[in-house]
Amino acid sequence: MNTKLSTEAPERVPIFGEQKRLLRHAMMPHMLCPGCGHGIVLDAMLSVLSERYENLDNVAFVGGIGCSSRIVGYIDACTLHTTHGRPLSFATGLKLARPDLNVIVITGDGDGLSIGGNHLIHAARRNIDITCVLLNNEIYGMTGGQVAPTTVPGAYTSTTPQGNTQHAFDAAELVKAAGATFVARASSYRPKVVGDIFGQAMDHVGFSFVEVMSDCTEYFGRTNRFGDGSDMLVSQARYDPSIDADLASRPVIEGLTNPQPVRPVLPKGVLHRSSRLTFEETLNVKGGRCSGDNELELLGVDPGRGN
Repeated sequence: MNTKLSTEAPERVPIFGEQKRLLRHAMMPHMLCPGCGHGIVLDAMLSVLSERYENLDNVAFVGGIGCSSRIVGYIDACTLHTTHGRPLSFATGLKLARPDLNVIVITGDGDGLSIGGNHLIHAARRNIDITCVLLNNEIYGMTGGQVAPTTVPGAYTSTTPQGNTQHAFDAAELVKAAGATFVARASSYRPKVVGDIFGQAMDHVGFSFVEVMSDCTEYFGRTNRFGDGSDMLVSQARYDPSIDADLASRPVIEGLTNPQPVRPVLPKGVLHRSSRLTFEETLNVKGGRCSGDNELELLGVDPGRGN
């Protein structure tokens, strides 16, 4: 039997193939725990970006505080690591100053829904043309495993040792009601779907919101005895793979496959898509300057109407 190892390069390097050129190697190794779903999401996003861009000179990433927001520092682009809960505020200013940039916010359920929840609501209401990816691991992962607004009832956290008694936020429904024009949800269990939806979100004109269910194996998984990273990953979804292609165009309802409170029943896929004026259009942004000259006309309001 020939046991000589092949010296030929594989068609694709298993970890960060073509995506590797878009990484900031000086920041490696990363700080993500083994089994964390955030790295899967980063790989899926970089896969899309590597197909679209030779470099990321015209793309800017903004993150707040948390495990999710830290991954912006691993991307070789213009990146802003902002204060807790404020990435959408920074991103709004950046987009208004540089409307030519493709601005992408990466946030988490604590950063984006709790501390930064007000900013999320108003970014959706304004319909500013940015893409927001919210990684939902149902816990405050970086700061000590505290209960989050997305923690499901019954789950144990460092601040709910008797089990969480509160209802979990549905982030997608929240931003849809606030006025977002593109709303989708995926899970790290299906990275191909994450990439497909992320690409659509980038192409959409207006506020694009993508929630990705991701696993925290340490604070959430260990505390609730959900097994290792692979166990938590499989528990996210177990449906017929033949519907993967449909997730980019229609929602699919997933049920729990684990009796533990790992996931509520949540729809995945593109949940909402509509079109209306962006925040920049209402302000008549030109070359980084805001003018209100045409704002009322764009909104269909008679500028001569009294107060």
